[in-house]
Amino acid sequence: MTRYSGIWPVAPTPFHDDGSLDPEGMKRVLDCLIDQGADGICVLANFSEQFLLSDAEREVLTRLAVEHVGGRVPLIVTISHFATRIAVERARFAKALGADIVMMMPPYHGALLKGTPEQTFDQFRAVGEVGIPIMVQDAPLSGVELSVPLLVRMAREIEEVRLFKIECPQAANKIRALIAEGGEAIEGPFDGEEGITLLADLDAGATGSMTSGMIVDRIKPVIEKHRAGDVAGATEAYGRVAMAINHENRQCGWRSTKAAMVEGGVIRSEYCRHPIAPLHPAIRARLIDLLRPLDPLVLRWGK
Repeated sequence: MTRYSGIWPVAPTPFHDDGSLDPEGMKRVLDCLIDQGADGICVLANFSEQFLLSDAEREVLTRLAVEHVGGRVPLIVTISHFATRIAVERARFAKALGADIVMMMPPYHGALLKGTPEQTFDQFRAVGEVGIPIMVQDAPLSGVELSVPLLVRMAREIEEVRLFKIECPQAANKIRALIAEGGEAIEGPFDGEEGITLLADLDAGATGSMTSGMIVDRIKPVIEKHRAGDVAGATEAYGRVAMAINHENRQCGWRSTKAAMVEGGVIRSEYCRHPIAPLHPAIRARLIDLLRPLDPLVLRWGK
């Protein structure tokens, strides 16, 4: 089994109803994810509302996550920033605290400030010199195209670039090409986007998935069955969760995990900071209706 495999969910960042951080809620989130069977956990990602957190809050959450997880599973800390110097500083901070991996998107800042392939390579190389494994996040949010040749070059020439979270359109095609061209340098090909394309991505060679933290225990069997060669079993298991994943991906985003965790008593508030609007009541109700037949741990963890 590859060192980097399984389901590595993104932890949501819980707030109180007044918008302040909920540190005790964060600990419960991490415990709930581990109890769901997470093989690793990622914090401060887009689904953690990283773009709504101050630098000081990032430090608090990084320290809390590393200390509370305490090595029970590997911890990924997201460090994306347009400024290479700040990305390097974040990587050093995460490493010093004891994080296992850092994840980063290519440098971007809005629609018009996007790193060129060479600038992107240089930023990842600079972070690589910190000496902590790196997961490259290939996400549409950045608006930066990461070609397969560029990703392969990074994997071969930057020792710490080891993992790849591919969540661009037609991710399976890219994962398949990345593995074919990069070979052993591609140590951890993962998919993302809540697992909306998981079956095709596993067929293409993905060793894991970075989903949300909503139904980790119900998605994990898909990965395990597929890895064991039981493709029919994986397909059946995926069919059971596909509608919930689709609703999450297309209607809810990161708000889905918070809603499920409030429903199950994991956290007290599903508050998302402005300008993010709360879920429409009908959308939230449909989400819970889709989750209940699955009987996921998240709906009963805190009860």
